[in-house]
Amino acid sequence: MIQPMGATSHTTTDFGTPEALASVAAFIAKWQGVQASELSTAQSFTLELCELLGVPKPHPTPEQSYMFERPITFQHGDGSTSAGRVDCYKRSHFVLEAKKLKAGSHTKGFDDGLLRARSQAEAYARALPAAEGRPPFVLVVDVGTVIEVYAEFSRSGGTYTPFPDPRSHRLALADLAKPEVLARLHAIWTAPDSLDPARRSAQVTREVASLLAQLAHSLEQRHPPEQVAAFLSRCLFSMFAEDVGLLQTMGDGVGAFVGLLQNHRQRPEILQKMLSILWADMDRGGFCAALIEDVLRFNGKLFKGAGTDGYSLLLQPAETDLLIQAAQANWREVEPAIFGTLLERALHPTERHALGAHYTPRAYVERLVLPTVMQPLRAEWANAQAAALVLAQQAAELESQTPAVPTLPANVAALSQAQTAALTAANKRAMQARAKHLAEVDALRQQALGHIKTFHHRLCTVRVLDPACGSANFLYVTLEHLKRLEAEVFTQAEDLGGAQGKLALAAETVTVQQLLGIELNPRAAALAELVLWIGWLQWHIRTQGNAAVAEPVVHDYGNIQCRDAVLAWERQELATDEHGQPLSRWDGTTFKPHPVTGQPVPDEAAQVPQWRYVGAKAAEWPQADFIVGNPPFIGAATMRAALGDGYVQALRAAWPQVPESADFVMYWWAKAAALVAGGQCERMGLITTNSLRQTFNRRVVQAALEGGWRGTIGPMLDRDRFRH
Repeated sequence: MIQPMGATSHTTTDFGTPEALASVAAFIAKWQGVQASELSTAQSFTLELCELLGVPKPHPTPEQSYMFERPITFQHGDGSTSAGRVDCYKRSHFVLEAKKLKAGSHTKGFDDGLLRARSQAEAYARALPAAEGRPPFVLVVDVGTVIEVYAEFSRSGGTYTPFPDPRSHRLALADLAKPEVLARLHAIWTAPDSLDPARRSAQVTREVASLLAQLAHSLEQRHPPEQVAAFLSRCLFSMFAEDVGLLQTMGDGVGAFVGLLQNHRQRPEILQKMLSILWADMDRGGFCAALIEDVLRFNGKLFKGAGTDGYSLLLQPAETDLLIQAAQANWREVEPAIFGTLLERALHPTERHALGAHYTPRAYVERLVLPTVMQPLRAEWANAQAAALVLAQQAAELESQTPAVPTLPANVAALSQAQTAALTAANKRAMQARAKHLAEVDALRQQALGHIKTFHHRLCTVRVLDPACGSANFLYVTLEHLKRLEAEVFTQAEDLGGAQGKLALAAETVTVQQLLGIELNPRAAALAELVLWIGWLQWHIRTQGNAAVAEPVVHDYGNIQCRDAVLAWERQELATDEHGQPLSRWDGTTFKPHPVTGQPVPDEAAQVPQWRYVGAKAAEWPQADFIVGNPPFIGAATMRAALGDGYVQALRAAWPQVPESADFVMYWWAKAAALVAGGQCERMGLITTNSLRQTFNRRVVQAALEGGWRGTIGPMLDRDRFRH
């Protein structure tokens, strides 16, 4: 059942009833293949579609919030303006662009026409007044033929992408007979944000993290935190693997991992051994004694170390129950973009209090990732796609002019030898001319596919670096957008060249290897790899199925480096005072309640050694095309307390170009800016602080500008707004 908002004909809409199906059939019969012009049919089609969906019809209002022919003013770069009109607009919901294309629905001209309509609709969305914001959906309609659906839930000005995916975003008119399709369109009209996958999965993710926090707290009473984190990471990947079908089910249909937990809950020693056997066999592949089945070869780093202390921990029955509860979640829906952050808190004793606190939502991550990485790549794709479609259209037109080959007459035996020879020669020349003509057609098509293939290679070799990656939520969001774009490229190649087009791109694909990270915290660095692999496999299985998963399932690419991102050194030495006694400092993270106010204050008992950094120098970063991230913020005045005198002295000596009054985040800014200015990186996008506008930080930006900066400095997300 669906509860429509403001439905005119009924208060509850069930698209599966006989009455509803009959209405759909009548609608399809009326509009199927209609030949009238766009002007005479577009509004009638939309009005009847609204009636079919049980939603209000467009109506003019002073607010211009839901209407046909919504006026738009385009602002051009030269200061001039021009006017336009949106075919149908609903504020905060969609922009609808209607066409009536003359080309057949299976022709390149049809695809080209829809592509132009999509670009026009996106231009309308971008031209809307800032106060109205951009709607999450763009609908492209060829009246009586198809409805294409595109979405951009962050509303940040990013590119609209096929929804729900590139293989099912184009709805043929006959698809309206499916209740789920009507329900999707109904939601676009009434509650578009309800279709945002991130919203649906956020609650599942938070619940799982809460269970794991309880389990981690319990296990850490008996085991070191590092062992607990590694053990739970193996458990998490096992839950995911069974939910997506990479691990077999037991004989009764229960998942393999959950089955082991349930069967051996009351025998902790046996469960510990069975999990150890399972993971060791998952690492190498083949027959698994714990499941009495063959398992895929997973490899990677996650399941290494069988036989070492803490590889599989002894669980109490109550702890096993927590794992079973976590495994009941649908791991297909767990959101990697926030999962890493929540899991890092769950596994960190001093961070568990913040588990229910605000986390960085996907939309805010996209506000940085989309303009930095995806907008330039999508601009390249638009150019490649346009060039390919022009060539494909030329090929189609040339093919329509293919010369015919005259057939020999039935009475050829009655002709003279000379006449037969002449006809045969003419037939041969015609066949040669036809073959040459078709070769020219094929050459044009190959050129068209060449543009697609060249861009796909670019997409599969682009590298994105987050030099303060944490648990990889920025990298994961980037990976997902790269995979979305790749899916569009695959679809276009298949449309242009059929099976041959698809085969032309089969040699490479976007992989986790292209996402590079630097992270100082070993726990976060390990989680970053886990998050990226879960995210990549989710996408791969969702779009291609389990059969397409090759062995080994994961790889140890070494793309996440666990080290300091701004300072490198030859060795550390304990710092001592004039009497040779080791120096220590507050660890910067442990607090205690104030005896009077009760407010948290630094716990002076939590001390860590002070170090000297011998041979310190500015750290190097792996080569990347784009740099994104959220570097740690520590004010210049508190750096010594948080990082130690030795570290700060080494840092400032290694970075003489950064003023000592600059905040810690500016070392990342200076490094990234230098790489862009030197042509070693195309774009950078780092979250900074609003103190960037103050003199002590602005000097770093000014130095980049005066030093031949070749990039573009646009609006930067400041840390306060980003977090709140």
